[in-house]
Amino acid sequence: MNNLLANATEILLLAFLTITFLQSGIDKLMDWKGNLSWLTGHFSKSIFKGTVPVLLSIVLVLEMLSGIFSGVGIFEFAVDGESMFGFYGAVLSAVTLLMLLLGQRVAKDYVGAQTIVVYLIPTVFLVYLMQ
Repeated sequence: MNNLLANATEILLLAFLTITFLQSGIDKLMDWKGNLSWLTGHFSKSIFKGTVPVLLSIVLVLEMLSGIFSGVGIFEFAVDGESMFGFYGAVLSAVTLLMLLLGQRVAKDYVGAQTIVVYLIPTVFLVYLMQ
């Protein structure tokens, strides 16, 4: 219990990333065609127009790994009071969000890019806390 209280901020932020990325990854798996269709249209006038399926696959893998590492990190904190997997999850989450931000900027979806920044701020804060 002491480990949970001593690392409450990190654990809450890891839970945020676990929920965010696992839900997003599972949604992509469950509705691959719908996501692919929407993203193909979204990037139809960008440099990514011919690579949407490959990029979506990459994002899916990174989101799932980010969520899984973050989730495992919560248990590591509970048991050991430290979390190597949590740190990797936080860094991977930040990289994934930067990739998503790049995509939104390239697609000229500036409102979507702003939304990504809302997720990026606590993620970078978590990386800072866990260094």
